[in-house]
Amino acid sequence: MIDVMSQSRPGIGPRYRSDRKEYGMSDLTKHPLVAGVVGLADRHGPMTRRRLPVPRRWTDLFAPLAVVSFLLVLVSGVVLAFWFEPSMRQVVYTGDYGPLRGVTMSEAYASTVRISMEVPGGLLVRQVHHWASLVFIAALSAHLLRVFLAGAFRGHRRVGWLLLLGLLVLGIVEAYLGHSLPDDMQSGTGLRVTEGYLLAAPVVGTWLSWLVFGDEFPGDQIISRLNAVHVWVLPALIVGLAAVWLLLAYRRWRAADAADAADDPAGDPLPRWAARMGGLGLLIAGGIVAMAAAVQVNPVWLWGPFDASQAPAGSRPPWYLGFLDGAVRLMPPWEVDVFGYTLTLSVVVPVMVLPGVVLATLALYPWFEQWATGDRRDPDVLDRPRDMPVRTALVAAFVAFYLVLWIAGASDVVATLLHVPLEPLVRFLQAAVVVAPPLAFWATKRILLGLRLRDLEELRHGHATGIVVVSPEGGFSELHRPLTPREAERRVPHGAALVPAGAGAPADEHGVANPHYRADRRRALASRFYFADLPGNRPVSGDVQVKEHA
Repeated sequence: MIDVMSQSRPGIGPRYRSDRKEYGMSDLTKHPLVAGVVGLADRHGPMTRRRLPVPRRWTDLFAPLAVVSFLLVLVSGVVLAFWFEPSMRQVVYTGDYGPLRGVTMSEAYASTVRISMEVPGGLLVRQVHHWASLVFIAALSAHLLRVFLAGAFRGHRRVGWLLLLGLLVLGIVEAYLGHSLPDDMQSGTGLRVTEGYLLAAPVVGTWLSWLVFGDEFPGDQIISRLNAVHVWVLPALIVGLAAVWLLLAYRRWRAADAADAADDPAGDPLPRWAARMGGLGLLIAGGIVAMAAAVQVNPVWLWGPFDASQAPAGSRPPWYLGFLDGAVRLMPPWEVDVFGYTLTLSVVVPVMVLPGVVLATLALYPWFEQWATGDRRDPDVLDRPRDMPVRTALVAAFVAFYLVLWIAGASDVVATLLHVPLEPLVRFLQAAVVVAPPLAFWATKRILLGLRLRDLEELRHGHATGIVVVSPEGGFSELHRPLTPREAERRVPHGAALVPAGAGAPADEHGVANPHYRADRRRALASRFYFADLPGNRPVSGDVQVKEHA
């Protein structure tokens, strides 16, 4: 820059350089910090020439929605921490909210009411914090559902699937702890229910309750303990898991970029990508803030402070835990005695066994599907829901099971709104939780098989135009339009090429038993469960089936 100035304006450059020497000013371009930044930019300079993927479908928005909402949770939580008092010390409220003035309450509840009624903008920040946490859980759940339906958990993506599942579990726990911090009647009732669940744990229930509450319920330490976990422990774990997931995604992107020397025409250069993603983040944040400003959520001043001797009518857990409460309400009141200990199955099964089975099934499913189907395709090649009808039908069955339990979690509210007796409604939901998942599985599978048959028919004969012509012989036929290459590509099934159809003989021609016969037979049964009904499959040997493509 100095040389250019000296050439364009003679006399200025040399005098400037002499002044620098005279006053002892060093060249800033030689500063170690500047040199380090320049070196870092030179090292990652090719980033500006690469193209990065941007959301192009509405389902691509789930991940950005989860990221932006979590950032809003962090920012609003930091702001709220300046005014919230995580203490159960009893005080008399003397604030601006008249209906509660003179009422004895904990400092936690009093500070929550003060934030809502007295701190400028405090209610908006509280609502943003609450709505952002709800949006984070919903967006992450939808993203997991999209990943599952597309089969984006295969191969090396299985670790990413486990990380996303762990993020969802930690997010739910984090949101529930934050929901319990205000010490209002709703959250206190939820803690009371949680204490009952802990006490129902076999053998160690009493110790677990003491470990959490520190004394007889409600004690005087639970809010401070929940606040420490909510503010420090769980956010650090969530950020750590998210960082690992992003690192794995970055490594996959670098590997794909190294394998393909040409830029991806479907992506954007880094500056444009940053501008688009920044604008998208601002839109999402603005939408959440607008929702927080317009839609009221968790008005704690209406519930009043928690009183262990009372319980509000119509109380229900947050929506992301409603299925657990519904499972407890639908479980029959069964108890068994084991070695002198009474197991309350009506609590142990829905609260401890059911979540464990669901999480273990979701975590291990990628390995099970790969074992059953032998699918070793490139995990970056995603499936349409109709390409794997059984997998999609399993999702439909799970959603039906979840929705029935979720409705049962508010069965008393539903009975009141619909003006129906509560007991018949509970009986109906108990039957539905058993009948609805198989029906949803069967109906979804048949619909997807029909869609695959239609795709194969269009691949063979083209797209039906609806124009019917009459032949000279008097026959009727419909004209078909040939598919374009893009339409044909979208209709070609992307399923696995080979499907195990048999376990082989239990022994060879010499009478030597096959040591893997039982395992192969189980695998063959599982593979037929996935592929037996797919159109285009026909047996060609005793060992494999070949999938026909039109």
